[in-house]
Amino acid sequence: MYEARRPLVEFLFVYIREAHAIDQWPPPDPNSTIRLESAKRLEQKQAYAAACVGDLGVPFPTVVDGMDHAVETAYTAWPDRLYLVWRDGRIAWKGDQGPWRFWAPELERAIARELGES
Repeated sequence: MYEARRPLVEFLFVYIREAHAIDQWPPPDPNSTIRLESAKRLEQKQAYAAACVGDLGVPFPTVVDGMDHAVETAYTAWPDRLYLVWRDGRIAWKGDQGPWRFWAPELERAIARELGES
């Protein structure tokens, strides 16, 4: 979707916080090899974000939510969520809580609708 839509749609990955921090609830998967504490400073959070983006191979720009979690709170983004924010700033589509309910086809339909393709 990113490759097909990027001439017309800007994609952005917003890193909000460590998904499976060892000092948070719920505890991380005991089989996971990733063992991170919650970031205590913005620089630490930025480093976590860079590692995450690299591990996942995220191909588009990434920004990091501040230590105040303002973006996470405003967008009810925990643990993951897909949004389509249109050019005029309105929320054109809000996905269900991820990662279990990521429905890329719904996002694709919302993009097509906003572009006047459907």
